[in-house]
Amino acid sequence: MKAAEPERVIRRRPKNRRAQIAATSAAAFGSLGYHGVSMEDIAARLGISSAALYRHYPSKYALFREELLRLGQVTVNAATLPEEAADWTPRERLSHLLDALIAETIANRSTVALTRWEGRYLDDDDRAVLNGQFAQAVRTLRRLIGAVRPELDGHDRAVRAATVLSIITSIGDHHAAMPAKPLTALLHSACDRVIDCELPPAAEALAPVRTVEIPQSFKHELLLKKAVELFHERGYPNVSMEDIAAAADLSAASAVYRYYRSKSDLLAAAFRRAADRVSGAIGPATASSSSAAEALTKLIDLYVSGSFAERELTFVYYAEFGHVSPEERTVLRNIQRLIVAEWVRLLVAVRPELSEGEARILVHAAFGLVVDLGRVFGDDPRICPPARVIRLMEVTLFGLEATAPAS
Repeated sequence: MKAAEPERVIRRRPKNRRAQIAATSAAAFGSLGYHGVSMEDIAARLGISSAALYRHYPSKYALFREELLRLGQVTVNAATLPEEAADWTPRERLSHLLDALIAETIANRSTVALTRWEGRYLDDDDRAVLNGQFAQAVRTLRRLIGAVRPELDGHDRAVRAATVLSIITSIGDHHAAMPAKPLTALLHSACDRVIDCELPPAAEALAPVRTVEIPQSFKHELLLKKAVELFHERGYPNVSMEDIAAAADLSAASAVYRYYRSKSDLLAAAFRRAADRVSGAIGPATASSSSAAEALTKLIDLYVSGSFAERELTFVYYAEFGHVSPEERTVLRNIQRLIVAEWVRLLVAVRPELSEGEARILVHAAFGLVVDLGRVFGDDPRICPPARVIRLMEVTLFGLEATAPAS
């Protein structure tokens, strides 16, 4: 008797294959960054061949572009008020917009940070589209802030709008977990404080202190400085050792290897420098303070002054973490956890009504707003000098009083 032939399995292409590809690639970009992902990686995650993937999208860039412009449109949609909002008070309209922005950010938490740190890898035309999308949302936010607080000038509204967006999107920079409802309430409350607080006049603030120029003869430090500047300007993947050598007036890339083993070694040294600056301040601040409030106030001042003095390094620390070697990344993550844990400990001592999880969210938001305000306004003393950034950190962390409590 002839054995029965095995039943033939017919595999049909899912009707939503394109959507699956977009979602899978977005998750990959969110965790590894644009340059850390290949089309082969995405195909492997989907369990399909690279050829099948290319039938839907012509390149990795096409997938990356689609996700970033989708996020931009999501932001525009969240900032668009419904028709019935015409009958609401200014505060109600602003509250609705904040809740909508927070809800969409939570829903897209795994990729929302791409627009801040990876958007520069878009082509000029696509980047202009993305910037236009966010500019549209920011205009709406500024207008609503102005309706709630008509006495504010344009610069004040711009600073508060940028800070609000930074606080909301900061949850994309870390993995601290919290249910959506209390997370929404926490972020919304922090945004309200930023909108309602008083900021020191920009004209009364001191100009930022910049680092002293490094002598050409001090090559070890000069190379690190020039590398950070190039990483900030172009992005780590777009900088070569030849570029770094030329910026430091060295004749060839081989001369760099006398001081650093590789480009990744330079990046790791920059990250260690940034981490040591923040962690090194904790001991002296706590030892010289009589209360948690006083220590935290000192740490805020030091964090802002250090960030203004090394603006490029602060940005690179956030934007290029995925390019650090896995071994170095583990060490840096442990240092970062210890830094955050100490700030959280101090904050909970100042505000015992906060859980550690809530305090952790606020600490990350406070850290993030410093680099975001620098990214948006630079060192322009007319708009957002150090004194204003310090005040915004205090408002975000210390809470209802909208200022640091007496120590």
